[in-house]
Amino acid sequence: MAKPKSIYACTECGGQSPKWQGQCPSCGAWNTLVESVAEVPARHRFAGAEGAAKLQLLSEVRATEAERVCTGVTELDRVLGGGLVAGQVVLIGGDPGVGKSTLLLQALAGMSKTVKALYVSGEESARQVALRARRLALESGGLELLAEIQLEKILATLEASRPDIAVIDSIQTLYSEQLTSAPGSVAQVRECVAQLTRFAKQAGTTIVLVGHVTKEGAIAGPRVVEHIVDTVLYFEGDTQQSFRLVRAFKNRFGAVNELGVFAMTDRGLKCVSNPSAIFLSGHMGQVAGSCVLVAQEGSRPLLVEIQALVDSSHASSPRRLCVGLEQNRLAMLLAVLHRHAGLSCYDQDVFVNAVGGVRIGEPAADLAVLLAIVSSLRDAPLPEKLAVFGEVGLAGEVRPAPRGQERLREAAKLGFTRALIPKANAPKRSFEGMEIIAVERLAEAVERFR
Repeated sequence: MAKPKSIYACTECGGQSPKWQGQCPSCGAWNTLVESVAEVPARHRFAGAEGAAKLQLLSEVRATEAERVCTGVTELDRVLGGGLVAGQVVLIGGDPGVGKSTLLLQALAGMSKTVKALYVSGEESARQVALRARRLALESGGLELLAEIQLEKILATLEASRPDIAVIDSIQTLYSEQLTSAPGSVAQVRECVAQLTRFAKQAGTTIVLVGHVTKEGAIAGPRVVEHIVDTVLYFEGDTQQSFRLVRAFKNRFGAVNELGVFAMTDRGLKCVSNPSAIFLSGHMGQVAGSCVLVAQEGSRPLLVEIQALVDSSHASSPRRLCVGLEQNRLAMLLAVLHRHAGLSCYDQDVFVNAVGGVRIGEPAADLAVLLAIVSSLRDAPLPEKLAVFGEVGLAGEVRPAPRGQERLREAAKLGFTRALIPKANAPKRSFEGMEIIAVERLAEAVERFR
């Protein structure tokens, strides 16, 4: 069989060239030509009525819930929406050494007892994978292993073995003989993902792809890869800390923005069923610049300590630094604090940190961030056992946060006796053992703890 011809296509305009050039001959853009496989021209432009696809009415399609297979890792199942689905393609990315391979090897070892599982290793030899499984004390007797990086051989093995689930670790190490570019290039990654996805949909095999990340934290390779797959997971965490977080940014079979929390131990990753207790384990209580936020990550309320440090600036431009929170939102909140509460930080360096390495992206953290800043600016600790949430608008109003009752119940369960919340989130009935402080304006919250 003749080897497919390769061409070079422009990522900007789609123009094609038989050889690589620095500048696209069609649109003039530089460094946009990438290698791809040339399509075989059809024998006839139109196949006629005999070759037309059959249409069907949407109302006649049987919409049944997909049957899920649990991975045995509760936090991973939470992020996936209850488990894996036949034919699903999952892409999981993360920093080197964060624990992607460890998590998937643990899940496959448990699933191999009930389903046929295959682990394809492109980065480690079979001996290295076996040593890691022994170090983790995994019962992997039914788990099949393949150490290979050539796509055609992997597809042939999948076709012959027909596993229920297969893990490809990692997609950047695979290459196809149809392309001459090196493994990890844009063309190779796109072609390998497309071929594996096509096999998964046809055979009903669940495929999990491990992806590398860039220095910006995004999954390496073409952006089209995230559009091809069904689920995109990000594995986050500082290798210097024991906590790891798994987030879902895309999920065609479940909800997005779910959060799974793990603890790295000498025996692998362990699920954390109550992450709020861990994130607050080092909470010092009454310390200036500290405030406990009740965040909402997916369907789970999460209590996180927000710390702020306000200090005199000796530079012409005071520093504004956020860790775990949105950088641009801090500047906006400081302007609101000055305009509507009369507290200015124009000559102060402001540093804000979400303790534990967790990233908070929801605006309901605004009120907790501002109270932590005010506490540090005045060098006055907030009351003990106080939980806070609420969005702050540009007019100084405190806006409600979604699922306020669930946040309050989580705070009460962990022993908090006070809650500063938006007035719109105030419960109709009082919480036993908890004082509810409802405010409408930022100035009210600041004056409350003067």
